[in-house]
Amino acid sequence: MRSVGTVLSLVVLATVVATFARRWRIPAPSLLVVAGLAVALLPGTPEIRISPEVIGLVVLPPLLYASAEELSWRELRAVWKPVGVLAVGLVLASAAAVGAVASLVTPLSWQMALVLGAILASTDPVAVTALGRRLALPPKVQMLVQAESLFNDATSLVLYRVAVSVAVASAAANWGAAGGEFLLLAGGGTLIGAVVAGVVAVIRRRTEDPVLETVISLVTPYAAYVLAEAAHTSGVTSVVVAGVVLGGRGDRLTNARIRLQLHAVYGTVVFLLESVVFSLIGLALPAQVRALSDGDRAWPLYALAVAGTLIAVRLLWLAPLSAVVQRKGGIQRPNWRVPVVLTWAGTRGVVPLAAALSIPVTAQDGSALTERPLVLVLTTSVVVVTLVVQGFSLASVVRRSGIALEPDHTEREEAAARCRLADAGIRRLEELSELEAVPEVVLDRLRRGLNARLDDARDRLTDSTVESADLVYRQLRRDLIAVEAAELRRLYDEHTISDTTRRRLQRSLDLEEARLADA
Repeated sequence: MRSVGTVLSLVVLATVVATFARRWRIPAPSLLVVAGLAVALLPGTPEIRISPEVIGLVVLPPLLYASAEELSWRELRAVWKPVGVLAVGLVLASAAAVGAVASLVTPLSWQMALVLGAILASTDPVAVTALGRRLALPPKVQMLVQAESLFNDATSLVLYRVAVSVAVASAAANWGAAGGEFLLLAGGGTLIGAVVAGVVAVIRRRTEDPVLETVISLVTPYAAYVLAEAAHTSGVTSVVVAGVVLGGRGDRLTNARIRLQLHAVYGTVVFLLESVVFSLIGLALPAQVRALSDGDRAWPLYALAVAGTLIAVRLLWLAPLSAVVQRKGGIQRPNWRVPVVLTWAGTRGVVPLAAALSIPVTAQDGSALTERPLVLVLTTSVVVVTLVVQGFSLASVVRRSGIALEPDHTEREEAAARCRLADAGIRRLEELSELEAVPEVVLDRLRRGLNARLDDARDRLTDSTVESADLVYRQLRRDLIAVEAAELRRLYDEHTISDTTRRRLQRSLDLEEARLADA
């Protein structure tokens, strides 16, 4: 990029577009790509060149880590077999199919067609997580989509390295060595990620400083990635393993105040990075197209052929796999809707773009790789097609499939859990009351609060249309908090209280308002 001003302008553009996407309830990645394309086509827009090092080292680690933290280890164990089949088998099948189609319908040689297939073979965890965040998918389906996208990196990376060595060095593919490299990448990345997670867990248990906790949390994905890459293993796998391990133990490593702060900080970082990186995909495409030779002007048709191949292979692979899984689960008539949703959720994104950008400019003999620009354009355009076409229509496909959870499903599950939590709290209060270890006035105050929560949860479970007392309480308490906040500002403006006191009281009001919103 030409200047800091360009970077700042890009951040502002991406933030504004992502904000409107959330307000309009449409997928932010899809709208960001469209906005990036529109801006890039405006006269006078500076040419955007993306560095693979920036994407690989700066952008990917925190986004992958945030996606991995959302995975449940318990639910991951329930789907690890199909995830393994998809992470290896489907990646190999997709790479072979794309390579064959590209060598037939495009001017690419079979060597560069294989490189293109290896680049686009795996789904992208950043795009999949960003698109699926607002979908009401059943837990197993959501877990399958996310876990596949997170754990297929090692397979596609080995394929990519083999394909590039064939294209650049004109060497024969050594599949025996490729198998050993796969074990090194996947196994080494897993080991390093687990070690980093263990060290970070020990440090965080002994830390209660919110600032230091935040810094450690932000540094963790970069440490896992850099250490794994330095050991010539998979940095992506290392980050994913560290995220899964630490994400499942986060509530045991920190207190409530630090968790609130970490959630806010990481939410901001992920929002900014996702906004910028998806905008960059759209911004970069026009400049890449201008670098093509005259013989590559049919690239839109090539891109559609490759994108169609990826979708077809994915559906043909998922349909029988889904049927086998459903039959093992006792379902006699397999549901076709699940493989369709899984197929349409298999988008490409940031990782393929970074791989395409890292293709060497020259071959080993010093000659230029003249087909590199076309591979880059096809990769970016396929990413754009999947993000825009599949991204905008994915929610509709999920709704039409009938597998989406009903809107009140999660609410009823939460209400039932709230009942159990309140019952546990009341039982503990009764034990304390029998021991006479706590003043009765304190026990009575705590008991009233728990009973109010219990009544509200029971109202939700019975679908009561009568507004509960707890709901009225929350509404009135929010009004009172607004009055208290106004009075706090008045006291500060009149120099009655210090800034330190104002900040502490404001934080107390903010925490109470946040609790009311989560209730």
